[in-house]
Amino acid sequence: MADEQQDKPQSDNPSEESSDLSPPEGTSNDYGSDQMRYMSDLEHVRERTGMYIGNRDTRGMHHLVTEVVDNSIDEVMNGYANRVAVTVNVDGSITVEDDGRGIPVDIHPALSAQVGKEISTLEGVMTILKFGGKFDNKAYKTSGGLHGIGVKAVNFLSEWLEVYVRRDGHAYQHEYERGLPQGPVRRIGKAEGSGTRTTFKPDPQMFGDLKFDYNTLHRRLKELAYLNKGVRILFKDERSGQGEDFCYTRGIVEYVEHLNRSSEPIHPEVVHVWGEFENCEIDVAFQYSGEFTENVHCYVNNINTHDGGTHLSGFRSALTRTLNNYGKRENLFKDLVPSGEDFREGLTAVVSVRIPEPQFESQTKVKLNNPELEGIVTSAVGEYLGKYLEENPKVAKAIVNKAILAVEAREAARKAKQLMRERKGALAGGGLPGKLRDCSSKEVDKCELYLVEGDSAGGSAEGGRLREFQAILPLRGKIINAYKSREDKVLDNAEVRAMIAAVGIGIGEDQDLSKRRYGRVIIMTDADVDGSHIRTLLLTFFYRQMYDLVARGHVYVAQPPLFRVRKGKKVEYIQTEEEMRKQLLEGGLGESVFEPGDGRRIEGDEMAKLVHTLATMEDSLVALERRGVSLKVHAERQDPATGKLPIFHVFVGYDEHWFTTRDQLDAFVKAKEEELGGELTVESGPVVPANTTDAEPAEANGDDSASPLAAPTDISRRLRILELHEVRTINTLLSDLSKMGFEIDTLIPQERTGEEGSRYTIRRGENEVGLEDLRRLPAAIRAAGEKGLQITRFKGLGEMNAEELRDTTLDPTNRTLLRVRMDDAAAADDLFRILMGDQVEPRRDFIQTHALDVKNLDV
Repeated sequence: MADEQQDKPQSDNPSEESSDLSPPEGTSNDYGSDQMRYMSDLEHVRERTGMYIGNRDTRGMHHLVTEVVDNSIDEVMNGYANRVAVTVNVDGSITVEDDGRGIPVDIHPALSAQVGKEISTLEGVMTILKFGGKFDNKAYKTSGGLHGIGVKAVNFLSEWLEVYVRRDGHAYQHEYERGLPQGPVRRIGKAEGSGTRTTFKPDPQMFGDLKFDYNTLHRRLKELAYLNKGVRILFKDERSGQGEDFCYTRGIVEYVEHLNRSSEPIHPEVVHVWGEFENCEIDVAFQYSGEFTENVHCYVNNINTHDGGTHLSGFRSALTRTLNNYGKRENLFKDLVPSGEDFREGLTAVVSVRIPEPQFESQTKVKLNNPELEGIVTSAVGEYLGKYLEENPKVAKAIVNKAILAVEAREAARKAKQLMRERKGALAGGGLPGKLRDCSSKEVDKCELYLVEGDSAGGSAEGGRLREFQAILPLRGKIINAYKSREDKVLDNAEVRAMIAAVGIGIGEDQDLSKRRYGRVIIMTDADVDGSHIRTLLLTFFYRQMYDLVARGHVYVAQPPLFRVRKGKKVEYIQTEEEMRKQLLEGGLGESVFEPGDGRRIEGDEMAKLVHTLATMEDSLVALERRGVSLKVHAERQDPATGKLPIFHVFVGYDEHWFTTRDQLDAFVKAKEEELGGELTVESGPVVPANTTDAEPAEANGDDSASPLAAPTDISRRLRILELHEVRTINTLLSDLSKMGFEIDTLIPQERTGEEGSRYTIRRGENEVGLEDLRRLPAAIRAAGEKGLQITRFKGLGEMNAEELRDTTLDPTNRTLLRVRMDDAAAADDLFRILMGDQVEPRRDFIQTHALDVKNLDV
């Protein structure tokens, strides 16, 4: 990771600075109308993506799913739907389906007049910014959508998107490619029920080769199921076969129980406040545990307001005021009176409100600003909680007594900090620990502090560091678990005090980032079990006691390489399995010549292009075969005119058909309806089960009887359409192969007698390898690339000497650092509770669930 650029020093003389102004290179002094540019909605979303989804990284891509799912949840919130299904398809696309009202598909007169052509409501919803049904309370009383932007951004940032709508007794379909409609909305037949199904694939031009993360989607969908009690949300990842059926009849009460599963509650019952107050629905649940942190989740119309807002301040005010009044009335306070912070220690709460006109601080919707809501929440929660405490004195005293213990511990920690300041000035940055090998530079942003596991590893790091700006602090043993321990106990730990002194910013409320001594704090531990445990303890400490340091991006984890590759005297370090495979492919290409048996010799750039095309195609071919579709059999259905494989697998009754394009499919359906004398009833593979009880949920993507589009009496009129999305990618790559002189039959082994020799030959110097089909070419090239190499797989930093540590983990030109980010503080807190809390069962469940995700197992 390269060092961050430093700001250039500015002149102290403003007039001198202004006199030296000149246009940046490549710009013009002219400023006229020809410098102005108009951008369409589509162009603006693709050009200024951050304005709409935040960024183009993994978080931004997952936000696309959130936008589509939130539209389905808006139907749920307003009582028009009770089932939502989300599927990650094998090609990396996403399908979201609900049983709501279905997006209107008729021509919209006002919109058509505005744009100067006839346009359907569905197309307007998908392509025209600031058009939608959530600008008043006619279609939706409450909704998460506000601006008429979300699903348009999804469409504009997708390689392709398809919308399937059931409403008014018919099924409708519309397709888009990178936001552009591919023809008009089509009615494709009869359909029972209503709902919308949207399938889209994020555009690799926007997001590269990023892939959807199962855990990220799982967490958000589970959260939505808690917030909307009774809704059934089905989640399935076709890539791995994982999935879950979410349905919570007690809503956020079960959410609080889930959040506290790794803790010991101090009262068994979750306190629940629910009702409609002044046109606002308030749903609040909370429970106290033996934890030392506050864990509150806030939502407005299902949107997670990470930074709180008026609904959170109203809840906190009610809690503090009511508990304070109760404690004084019962004479429970002696020398110390708890503050609001003390009353919230160990609190786990979910605050969810639904309001017609939410006002957010910004487009990101992380903080609610409705001023009237604070008083409403304060009044509603305060009134209920006052009665609850009177009726449950045992619970009331347990909560107040925990707050009293919290204020006593806070006072003890204050005295401990004061003592440390007086003795060593440790929290102010003075009195540095004796074992710290400090750097010589005084430029804070360039300086780095490595926290190294053990004195021996510290010695290797000391020998390999760049002394000018890299400091080493060896840590002996495992530090105290900062999640289970009070602040005064944490301060008693010698290793913790050494870290506090070295970093220099203080802890807890005393944090001051302007006093930091290093631009980066880097955790460097082995990749074995002990190293992972120490890394987790350190991250726990920073999360609990130096949260600001983490939130501002100053904490990193050193990422040692996975492989050392030696060829002669040349040594190279490689970080990942994927990079290793890529390196072997590149190495194997160098001297290889491919002879396809037609007199050609393919080498150099042409060879590289062929091999990379085949390697890219392999994932899609495997996905196709996982569906049970053999490439050999599918090739027999290839369109002779275009060379494309069929994408649509169609059943009319029990008769099977295959089609390459949507136009072919439409023509077939039209002809079939004319033949049968009426419309077909469409069942195109919906994934939302119907007529199932909570006790016996139907399987997602199960048999036809589980579909909301139940089979019609006349089976011969039932139309079922399955779309093989991965075939789109295969067809594109088949076209590329065809241009290089290879057709689909070259990918398929041929029946041979064995006397003819191999179909294809790879030559590399004197070596010769025979192949029976092109699919084996990338693997053969990688095998060739491995010859002559000595490949060592590292377990971790403990296997490296000082020179290797410098080359792989300390040298900024070669190393890889992972920045610790706080994208989801609530998820982080939940994980810390599981891993570092008192309860064993949740930790065991977590290990069993994620056992197969382990990449570097210490055996």
